[in-house]
Amino acid sequence: MRTQTIISKIKTSEKPDVVFEVAWEVGNKVGGIWTVLTSKAEQMVKQYPKNYFLLGPYFAEKLKGEFEEEPPEKDLKSIFMALEKEQGLRCHLGKWLIKGEPKTILIDFKDFWLKANQIKTDLWNNYQIDSLTAGNDFTEPVVWATACGQLIEKMAELFPGQKIVAHFHEWLSGAGLLYLKKTQPQVATVFTTHATTLGRTLAYNNIDFYVFLNNIKPEEEIERFNIKAKHQLEKAAVHQSVVFTTVSAITAWEAECFLGRKADLLLPNGLSESQFPSFEELTIQHRAYRNRLRNFLLFYFFPYYGFDLEQTLFFFTACRYEFRAKGLDIFIKALSLLNEKMRQSNAKKTIVAFFLVPSEVRGVKIDILESREFLEDIKNSLEEISDETQEKVLYALAEDKEISEKTLFNKDFLFNIEKKFLKLKRKGTPPLSTHDLINPQDAILAMLNDSGLDNKIDDKVKVIFYPIYLSGHDGLTNLTYEEFLKGSHLGVFPSFYEPWGYTTLETAGYGVSALTSDLTGFGRACQKYIENKKYPGIFLLKRTGQKDEEITKSLADILFAFVQYQRKERVENKIQAKNLSVLFGWKQLIKNYFKAHCLALKN
Repeated sequence: MRTQTIISKIKTSEKPDVVFEVAWEVGNKVGGIWTVLTSKAEQMVKQYPKNYFLLGPYFAEKLKGEFEEEPPEKDLKSIFMALEKEQGLRCHLGKWLIKGEPKTILIDFKDFWLKANQIKTDLWNNYQIDSLTAGNDFTEPVVWATACGQLIEKMAELFPGQKIVAHFHEWLSGAGLLYLKKTQPQVATVFTTHATTLGRTLAYNNIDFYVFLNNIKPEEEIERFNIKAKHQLEKAAVHQSVVFTTVSAITAWEAECFLGRKADLLLPNGLSESQFPSFEELTIQHRAYRNRLRNFLLFYFFPYYGFDLEQTLFFFTACRYEFRAKGLDIFIKALSLLNEKMRQSNAKKTIVAFFLVPSEVRGVKIDILESREFLEDIKNSLEEISDETQEKVLYALAEDKEISEKTLFNKDFLFNIEKKFLKLKRKGTPPLSTHDLINPQDAILAMLNDSGLDNKIDDKVKVIFYPIYLSGHDGLTNLTYEEFLKGSHLGVFPSFYEPWGYTTLETAGYGVSALTSDLTGFGRACQKYIENKKYPGIFLLKRTGQKDEEITKSLADILFAFVQYQRKERVENKIQAKNLSVLFGWKQLIKNYFKAHCLALKN
């Protein structure tokens, strides 16, 4: 018997017949919304198997292996031809090559740029959006989004008498919603903001605005930061949409203060459950990738000094370079406190904390590359005699002889291998960064040094700034980001601005413990599941109403408690993290999208 879909349980009179979903990130990997769209596509197609269309921009250079073009049927082809003739728009129909393979229309709008001034004039006349001084970062998505509105307007004629919903993501698609409001008011619209323009701007400028959110005057701030056009477009889309949604409760509060409308629904972001291996598979993978990280440490730290790799835990943070918004400052200061706590308690463990924060670099440090080559040479020498050594061990055991250095290795080998180890050895301290940075006043390196985290031999907390994207073939760890996650022990994401927080959720999905703050959307959403749990899996850092010193101390205390866990306790946390991630799978959360679509049809 066929499984009943969520949408099939809704009365026929209440559910949409056709759904358009419009986002700048469709077929265009430029941000977190791309993750939202790709991870939920399979569930969307299941619920809307016939008439679900994703609309995005056509950038040919980004589509190789991502999009399979298909010829449109006769009626749709006529619409495409008319749009090209009348407006210079070229529409490409096909399948986006992601799970679910949703029907996708990508619009080449290069020749439509000629209408940009008229489009912006209409936005002023109809919605008082002042874009006179706006740059191309405003104009480009506005031209594209208007093209999407025109396409939906034409395609609506293919579905006479049917219930149509158009769902728009972020201000970048907002002009399409505003166009439809004037030309096709019968199309029910949903608008989702994933982060307000003003909120993102304030956070990027290191302004901890939640402290005084209710007192901020948006009209003054948008002038100050020169984001008036984007803010006004966003606000107009929010107020003109039939249903307004955000991704989290904290973003709903932010939007109500900055945009003047309370969200009708929350649409939390989820995971595609099929993307993540089982816990049993993850356990095996953890060992393999942990060992790859240990191998990296052999040529990063061990030329200078050694420590017990069996007693080493890997912490990491991964984010855009938003120093305060992502909590990098708090994390560094907390690691400094942790270092002192571990030294004072004579902790046996060593922590290696990675900062996976892409920045501008010149290249990998020469010393690291040399050490890697020296280590490879040593490993090759050992591999050459591995079979012979195994035989000697076997014979010695069989003959009841003593096993010693002399019985296993000849003098020439020992002499040569010792020479090679001498080549590997270096004076001084290990570097703080894998790469030479272009910025000599880099904020992360400066604070690491100021905090006394400089990789001295007696430091219990070692740090590595890894300022590139993990590709799997960087010549260092040679791990992808997902592989790095699986080999780690704790992800630390103490942001003060994170409308949702996919990174924390993904970390949990890979069975790795993680920490987030109560100022993130995901942190607040999972709070009820982890309160008072002995092994929460996801650790929640209280930032609301706290001073930096209090936050830093709290984070250091959480990290120190984690260091003291026995292996069994770490495994319990891993299990809980994995279990918690299942609650935030799209199979559970997709119903919120359908509620929004049905609500739009009712109003």
